[in-house]
Amino acid sequence: MAGDKAVSTASKPQLRGLLTASIRRNLIVAISLSAVAAFSFKQIVGNERKRKYAEFYRTYDAEKEFEEMRKKGLFQSC
Repeated sequence: MAGDKAVSTASKPQLRGLLTASIRRNLIVAISLSAVAAFSFKQIVGNERKRKYAEFYRTYDAEKEFEEMRKKGLFQSC
């Protein structure tokens, strides 16, 4: 029993290159999360906005709008 160790020693932490490894890991996580956020924003907001603009200009009648504004007296020249 005298030869057995009663207390085990903890292994030394890796300190060399710790900052570089941490920065690399955080940079990869940040870039991937920002790419996912940008793609999600484009799909959710951008495509819906594009669809609404397309629908508006498909049904928009400029002559009708002009006549309504002219009847309301918004133009001084007409």
